[in-house]
Amino acid sequence: MTEPAQAEQVGEPAPARRRDAARSRELLLEAAVALFADRGFERTTTREIGERAGVDPALIARYFGGKMQLYLAAVRVEQGDAAPADLLDEDRLRDLLDRFDRRGPGPSFQAAVLPGDSTEVQQAARTHLYERLVAPLRDRFAAEGVERAQLRAELAAAAFSGVILARSSGAFGELAQTESAELLPLLRDLLDGSRPAR
Repeated sequence: MTEPAQAEQVGEPAPARRRDAARSRELLLEAAVALFADRGFERTTTREIGERAGVDPALIARYFGGKMQLYLAAVRVEQGDAAPADLLDEDRLRDLLDRFDRRGPGPSFQAAVLPGDSTEVQQAARTHLYERLVAPLRDRFAAEGVERAQLRAELAAAAFSGVILARSSGAFGELAQTESAELLPLLRDLLDGSRPAR
């Protein structure tokens, strides 16, 4: 009789299986996507994510670096790998306005544009914002031969970010109360104005 068979025969527990790190990471990410979408960043705890995933929540720090980095990873999963359309694409702009109206500016957006405590988190958020908002617009402007495409794309992304933050904070009453369908063409004109008229 082999050793493992003997151990089972005398009632000793089988050795604990080592959890697959890749699978644990995947389970945490799946749980995070669902919980962040349902409750948002602030109302979702790492403990709840771990419980839903069936994984020790301490592994969030190990695999992702922390809750914010997990949130950024969840956002990337939700948005997919495809390059987004630029801010001048009407469908893309409408989708962003609708998303911000439903959820407000998420923590990754706020971390990118507002001062924070963690430079690492802020840098990750800024990289994400750059990839999703600035780069596609820069590429469009460059393809159209617009001078200083990078600067103009950053200017448009900054204007968009300012509108979103002011709208969500209620700093400007009419801006906050205007329906996104009415705001959409005005915002597109504002962003399109960041490049010179031809």
